[in-house]
Amino acid sequence: MVEKNAADKKSLVIVYTGDGKGKTTAALGILMRARGRGLRVLMLSFMKAAGGDYGERQAVKKIGAEFTAVGRGFTWLSDDIEKDKAMAQVGWRRARREIASGAYDVVRLDELTYPLAFDWLALDEVLDVLRNRPESVHVVITGRKAPHRLIEFADLVTEMREVKHPFQRDLPAVPGIDY
Repeated sequence: MVEKNAADKKSLVIVYTGDGKGKTTAALGILMRARGRGLRVLMLSFMKAAGGDYGERQAVKKIGAEFTAVGRGFTWLSDDIEKDKAMAQVGWRRARREIASGAYDVVRLDELTYPLAFDWLALDEVLDVLRNRPESVHVVITGRKAPHRLIEFADLVTEMREVKHPFQRDLPAVPGIDY
């Protein structure tokens, strides 16, 4: 059975998923358009470390939006998975609070799919928050392996598919292109 978003919502839940590059970039495009229209936007990143010097952090701040990293870095480099799990839960509490407050028109949950895939966050709770959000709050979620129920719930889903990537030739990540 396909789970339906509340029929009277005027806002959207948007998911960018898949193994290809461009999920974060597509979601940043939404933030730029929203800021261009004077909307209030927030980006919470669930995997990036708080002190990281990411291009998207710099760009979001330049357009007058808020960016907060609520993770410790990518888990495959982790020295303490339990600490990563706790950080994801702290980040989710913040996301839940910000979504429910209606203080932002667009809330971007960057790489939220990872804590869901690792069972650090309960999908039922995430869907409940999305279902009961204020009707004016759009939510954009990115990350690989979006759960099927999240895909069914969302209003717009785009799957990025990798065809070719420089990493396949052992080329390093490029500032301004990859991060």
